[in-house]
Amino acid sequence: MRAADALLVVLFAAVTAYALFGGADFGAGFWDLFAGGARSGRRRRSLIEHAIGPVWEANHVWLIFAVVLLWTGFPAVFAGVAATMYVPLTGAALGIIGRGAGFAFRKTSDTVGRQRLFGALFAFSSLVTPFCFGAVAGGIASGRVPPWTAGRGDLLTAWWNPASVATGALAVAVCAYLAAVFLCRDAQRHDPDLVAGMRRRALWAGAGTGVLAVAGLLAVRADAGWLADRLLRPVPAALVVLSALAGVASIALLAAGRYVAVRLTAGLAVAAVLWGWAAAQHPYLLPPATTISATAAAPAVTRATLWAVLGGAAVLVPSLWWLFRLFQSPAPDSSGQRADSDR
Repeated sequence: MRAADALLVVLFAAVTAYALFGGADFGAGFWDLFAGGARSGRRRRSLIEHAIGPVWEANHVWLIFAVVLLWTGFPAVFAGVAATMYVPLTGAALGIIGRGAGFAFRKTSDTVGRQRLFGALFAFSSLVTPFCFGAVAGGIASGRVPPWTAGRGDLLTAWWNPASVATGALAVAVCAYLAAVFLCRDAQRHDPDLVAGMRRRALWAGAGTGVLAVAGLLAVRADAGWLADRLLRPVPAALVVLSALAGVASIALLAAGRYVAVRLTAGLAVAAVLWGWAAAQHPYLLPPATTISATAAAPAVTRATLWAVLGGAAVLVPSLWWLFRLFQSPAPDSSGQRADSDR
């Protein structure tokens, strides 16, 4: 494997991590929006704040990591995406800022009016941000983003088109589904009375995500037929089938109340879709003609970047694992024992 290909694998692994962990955080904002009124939704919002509070900022490290790798390893692609997609990318950046501000200031507000204002900012930004990221992905996949050397694509139609809108809507649904799945387990540990409601939300979100996934495939077929044809190749097709099977397994596990195992299958369903897209598009970074080899940085740069990634991973991965381990471990009961359950 060439250094550029290895770097691309690492980059897409970072994108996948952000989609899973950052996506669940964005989805929490979706459920915050539909939690209910100030009184009726107080317990659900408290559960959401407890679940995402320790890690919601940490998950953005995957986005920063992916952006830096793209900029370093494939500068022409980075410049092309930034130049053509700066409208949705700006929307996503403002959404991340607004979401953080809303989440932080709502907790410190001492009036209901201010809490509602900042809560609305938090929830709305949690919808806008994944939609914008999904729209960017749809524009790239449908071949609307040229490399920097070929000029700039259309600033509106590059991200406002059938494939992008379908992908953006699917991104919002995926985030809501992941959040509902994760919150089932958190509710079981911290507020068992909310488990049944979160499970219903997770089941409905899973069904809705499946419908939007099919709609997205139809939109890709109509708007980017070349990509739809490549999805039928053995590896992409196998990954899409794996995603569908993992999605069905997730529904079954939710129905059975297996809230630990369903986190794995739900994550697999999302990751398989992302890697299926990558396998279908390979070796094109910006379809239909811009390949990896044509846009990769010099071999010395990609090799040095990989060594830097290896060194950074030795610090980052254990640190993140310990962070999640601390805040996902069950609290000790009155006897000092860890209260836990496989369900």
